[in-house]
Amino acid sequence: MEVLKHKKRKTPEETKPSKPMEAEAAAKPMEKQKKRKAMDKERRLHAALEAKPKPPPSISELKTAAAASSSGGAVLPEFHVGVFKDLASADAAVREAAVEALATELMEVQRAYEGLENKELLEGGGVKLEAEKDDGLNDCAPSLRYALRRLIRGVSSSRECARQGFAVGLTMLGSTIRSIKVDSLLKLIVDFLEVTSSMKGQEQRDRLLGRLFAYGALGRSGRLVEEWVSDRNTLHIKEFTSLLIALASKKRYLQEPAVSVILDLIEKLPPEALLIHVLEAPGLHEWFEGAIEIGNPDALLLALKIGEKVSVDSARFGKLLPDPFVPNKLFSAEHLSSLANSLKESTFCQPRIHSVWPVLVNILLPERVLQTEDAVSISNSLKKHKKNRKSSSSDEDIAKNFQCFCEVIIEGSLLPSSHDRKHLAFDVLLLLLPRLPASYIPICLSYKVVQCMTDVLPTTDAWLKKIVQNFIKTLSDWVGDDDVKRVSVIMALQKHSNGRFDCITRTKTVKDLMADFRTESGCMLFIQNLLNMFVDESHASDEPSDQSITTDDNSEIGSIEDKDSVAMGNSDILKAWIVESLPCILKNLKLEPEAKFRVQKEILKFLAVQGLFTASLGTEVTSFELQEKFRWPKVATSSALCRMCIEQLQLLLANSQKGEGPRGLPNRLESNDLGSYFMRFLSTLCNIPSISLFRPLDTEEENTLKKLQSMEISLSKEERNCGLSSEANRLHALRYLLIQLLLQMLLRPKEFLVAVSELIICCKKAFPVVDLVDSGEDNLDGDDAPAVMDVLVDTLLSLLPQSSAPMRTAIEQVFKYFCVDITDDGLLRMLRVIRKNLKPVRHQDADSEDIDDDEDEDFLNIEEDEVIDRAETGETGDSEQTDESEADSEADSEAVDEVEEVAREIHDASDESDGGMDDDAMFRMDTYLARIFKERRNLAGGDTAHQQLMLFKLRVLSLLEIYLHENPDKPQVLLVYTNLARAFAEPHTAESSEQLGQRIWGILQKKIFKAKDHPKGEDVQLSTLESLLQRNLKLASKPIKRKKSAANLSKKKQSASWNRQKIIASLAQSSTFWILKIIDARNFPESELQRVFDIFQGVLVEYFNSKKSQIKSEFLKEIFRRRPWIGRYLFGFLLEKCGSSKSDFRRVEALDMVSEILKSPGLSDVSGQETLKKIMKSHLEKLCQLIEQLLTNMPEKQSRRAEVRKFCGKIFQMIATLKLSKSFLKNLAPDAHTKCESQLGDQFKNLKKIQLKE
Repeated sequence: MEVLKHKKRKTPEETKPSKPMEAEAAAKPMEKQKKRKAMDKERRLHAALEAKPKPPPSISELKTAAAASSSGGAVLPEFHVGVFKDLASADAAVREAAVEALATELMEVQRAYEGLENKELLEGGGVKLEAEKDDGLNDCAPSLRYALRRLIRGVSSSRECARQGFAVGLTMLGSTIRSIKVDSLLKLIVDFLEVTSSMKGQEQRDRLLGRLFAYGALGRSGRLVEEWVSDRNTLHIKEFTSLLIALASKKRYLQEPAVSVILDLIEKLPPEALLIHVLEAPGLHEWFEGAIEIGNPDALLLALKIGEKVSVDSARFGKLLPDPFVPNKLFSAEHLSSLANSLKESTFCQPRIHSVWPVLVNILLPERVLQTEDAVSISNSLKKHKKNRKSSSSDEDIAKNFQCFCEVIIEGSLLPSSHDRKHLAFDVLLLLLPRLPASYIPICLSYKVVQCMTDVLPTTDAWLKKIVQNFIKTLSDWVGDDDVKRVSVIMALQKHSNGRFDCITRTKTVKDLMADFRTESGCMLFIQNLLNMFVDESHASDEPSDQSITTDDNSEIGSIEDKDSVAMGNSDILKAWIVESLPCILKNLKLEPEAKFRVQKEILKFLAVQGLFTASLGTEVTSFELQEKFRWPKVATSSALCRMCIEQLQLLLANSQKGEGPRGLPNRLESNDLGSYFMRFLSTLCNIPSISLFRPLDTEEENTLKKLQSMEISLSKEERNCGLSSEANRLHALRYLLIQLLLQMLLRPKEFLVAVSELIICCKKAFPVVDLVDSGEDNLDGDDAPAVMDVLVDTLLSLLPQSSAPMRTAIEQVFKYFCVDITDDGLLRMLRVIRKNLKPVRHQDADSEDIDDDEDEDFLNIEEDEVIDRAETGETGDSEQTDESEADSEADSEAVDEVEEVAREIHDASDESDGGMDDDAMFRMDTYLARIFKERRNLAGGDTAHQQLMLFKLRVLSLLEIYLHENPDKPQVLLVYTNLARAFAEPHTAESSEQLGQRIWGILQKKIFKAKDHPKGEDVQLSTLESLLQRNLKLASKPIKRKKSAANLSKKKQSASWNRQKIIASLAQSSTFWILKIIDARNFPESELQRVFDIFQGVLVEYFNSKKSQIKSEFLKEIFRRRPWIGRYLFGFLLEKCGSSKSDFRRVEALDMVSEILKSPGLSDVSGQETLKKIMKSHLEKLCQLIEQLLTNMPEKQSRRAEVRKFCGKIFQMIATLKLSKSFLKNLAPDAHTKCESQLGDQFKNLKKIQLKE
């Protein structure tokens, strides 16, 4: 028997199972009567619990006791009702285990039930779990009936995952227990999950979802298919379909899942069953009929799936499917327009995409399209001027269908609608991408799609922004390494945004795509597409921006961007992007030299043809010599675009020259010379009658152009004859400068004619073997003619002010290979530019000097009208470090005076100076400076004269940097150093341009002080070096002064002034190290270095005697460390001055200098011990006096006393090591003995002990 146990209320304990009825009746008749009463009591209790409105309490164990019969008895297996609780668990594993246990136990119960002989006794005399109902489950065990009813009720529960768990359980029972009838299940679902008119809100929703899950469980159980197999005339399939259609009609959110259940059934049914049962279901035809009008994507999905599986009259689907149902009809513009409303309504399931879209995509783009299209796309795209390939009718139909789909659905229906439908449009495009051939990209990324992207991306708070960003990211990932896709995407984005996609969207989409070209074929394909777009006038779309695509904010941003295109038409803006993009292809391209040269040639031909030439007859010209056809736009290219092409051509040639490497490489092919190819190409096109230059030239320009071409040809021949030599490098650099000048002449009429003529003359004089007809303009003949290098430098300087970046590259290359021959006069002219100041003389400070002023004024003897901060001396308060004091920038002008005096002495020692410049040279110098103000000085918003002068100075500094790099060991480096140092120290340098000061400082540090080589040779005079050394040491000793009005300066200005003084002091120190390095390298005898020693002695005297000297002890110690010969010579002098110093601070610092000299290189090793012993022995008396003075005048501060004791200990240790203890103690005065014993203690006693052992 089955036993019922309640969780909330426990039932009375049951008696044990009784013996057979016959024995009980004979032995104990009263016991039988008691048992019947107990059973009746339990039945009444169960009936009372059933009558309550609450659901029956959960059951932990169910047992059924069968009445005993004459033939024997049987007991049904247990069914644990606790599994229903686990069916609602959020853990999928728990639910699966519960379903398995439920099905296993109920199968055993049902199997045992079916084996019973007297089922009536069990049903009549046993415990009933449910009230008597006509549910058709008569053949099921009571436990199974209870479970089925419980499961059907459970699918309507919203608790955790009850619907999922109970639906799976219902599916499992329906598929495994055949005693359960389909009609019974359908009846139970309707009865238990009835939706009445009184139900509202959550209750109604739970019942509807319960029905959905219950029907889904029945459909997935497979029982309906089995019903059809067993009975072809069954009505259950029609009823099932009709019930689902009725359910889908109740609520929008039920449509798609209901159709999904029907589709699951359709996949399992054969076509015959679909025609007879599914399509004949009541209400289905009416549902199809109303789908077009109300917009029902689920009806369309069902119709498409049925239409794919069976051939049936399309009228049975209303107007959803065309007649006949073929892709060409389905994706026709007319039919798509009728489906647009249904497809637009599919947005209700966002962010998930509706199931109808994958079905449409599968029909629209079969899998074979991607394979057949892209297999030949590259080869066909690279064939020039050919018609599109002949494709099969099927491929043409697919392309036509795809275009109709994009135009009608994407562009015509979704994009002009709400934000949700724009979102859907990009989701559909993402769905299309994996199947999309590269040839379909222009259709996919149409004008309206790109415009929507450009409207959304610039905004900061647009809801669609993340959607579009994700689309672009996915699109870039889809492109991958496929160059055909890359080219198609770039062209589509730029074509429909007038070449400004990145600019408008504020992204780097196109830039990143262009940076990923890795193959020659990809570059060639991109160049060919750019050429076609440039020449094809139909690319400029005149479609107005669809205002329904944008919001008000987006439209405003678009209007701001459009202001940039006022000066240019849309066509010219796109063409400008094309021109600028061509050289960018090579930026990150890594190819073999030959492959890269082929790409460069294609770019060069494009820029040269479109920028330099026009066709006088038609738009196409064929060159039989080059065997190539050239095309131009039907509308003449604007002058602005021509200028842009020429500028990009210059940049291409400059990058080619920089990327060539040294000309002396033996594997370098002459055929890879892009400059030579350009000149041959230019000459060929100039000789074609139907082609002319983009602007007419006058006679003078034509003659100059011909001379320039002839000179380039001559230099090219000479370069080939030179082979691998330095002369070849010079010729090559000159050739490229001539080519750049040729293009510059075409850009700026008559402006560079003089420079070209002078450069041609320089070429003739530099290379007399060059075969060129004499022009009669050679003005370099004669005794008084200037040197060729002077003229070349003048010419290069005259080109610098208004030169473009490619022109500067060519100038720098020429200067690099010719600077070894530059004269001092030419070098001084360059340095004069660096020191040129626009401030008139009458506005200069009274204490500043002109470069040509020869007045020899000692800047140290000026009147002291300023107060030195006492904190600088380190004598007062707690301040001991002078380099931590604050001061104003008053020393700026004095530093300038210092460096100016050094410069004057260098100029006097040089054979050439500014004073040696003739009138013509001075006039040319003024011409350089006047040229920089010629064009933009008076333009509103243009650069000021000061800014242009700074720019000119920076360009000249680049040439000087090249000179220092190529000639680090020339004596002229000293000349460059003095002028750069003076320019750096001048106050107006810091005030006018921080960049200029930093650049000069960088050149001084990297190219002079830290260079691997230094000036050498007999031309480097020791007197010059001595003068430089003296001035720099004085500059390093110069105190930092504060103006009386310094208190009124802002903290920012005071900080800037302080930092600048620190830099100038650092300059003086670095200069001192560098000058000593040059002196040391010359190996002068000690007798010739006497003035050097005198200079250092003077510095030390000033250091010990005057508080004004602010030279740092660390600086002096570094000098002694780097140049030990200076320290050894000054050792005795330093001992004397150290003992007589009045400043405790300076005396203690001097002790560190003495220690540094004694441990300098060469004295600390074994071989240097003898030298050290000689030094110590020769200065032993002075050393004893120093120790006596130190101990007599001990410093007041404890820290300084410790330093004195530490120094004495080091001296004692060194004396003991060198075995000079006896001599030392002998020279030590008696008073000094006493002081050493009292103040040094054990250190001195140990020395005495060592003396006794010697």
